[in-house]
Amino acid sequence: MFSLTVRDHTMVAHSLPDPFFGPAQRVHGATYVVDVTLRAADLDPHGVVADIGALARELRAVLADLDHRNLDDDPAFAGVLTTTEVLARTVADRLAGRVAAGGLGPDTRHLRDLEVVLGESPVASAGYRRSLRDGE
Repeated sequence: MFSLTVRDHTMVAHSLPDPFFGPAQRVHGATYVVDVTLRAADLDPHGVVADIGALARELRAVLADLDHRNLDDDPAFAGVLTTTEVLARTVADRLAGRVAAGGLGPDTRHLRDLEVVLGESPVASAGYRRSLRDGE
């Protein structure tokens, strides 16, 4: 299995209004290092998993919708606890939509899955991995 990883970051504000989260119940900021890995069983005709620049551009577009926002005010997250895990899934799903729409080019049949890992500190991260193939 081949892989390609790009990295970016995003800064958000949010709260986690459940006693489980202790002090994080209050509004606070978070800066996430975001790693996205694409996996493919084979390479494309150019000998790559995907164009690095195109993947970085599509990730930046997804993160731009989150950057410098209070997620508590975003209708897309109404009633949702925006944990690191939930945000990793959100980024993965939005990025998968951009891949399906041609953001990495017209031929992405060789791509199997993508994984998004959000690093919230030097010692803690959470991620989400999903298929890029229908029905898998």
